[in-house]
Amino acid sequence: MEYSRLLFAFILPPVSVYMQFGIGKHFWINCVLTLMGFVPGVVHAVLAMAQNRPGLKRL
Repeated sequence: MEYSRLLFAFILPPVSVYMQFGIGKHFWINCVLTLMGFVPGVVHAVLAMAQNRPGLKRL
């Protein structure tokens, strides 16, 4: 599943963010960034996926 989200991050960034977070603040931020320019949307998607991995328990 991780690789498919990473692939979507480079093709359709909002889809990868939606797959991980659902419709929330990260999704809408990514939509706005993608509309402003494709590269900022990709960067945000990859960073959001790297920082908030599912199953990662924070103390």
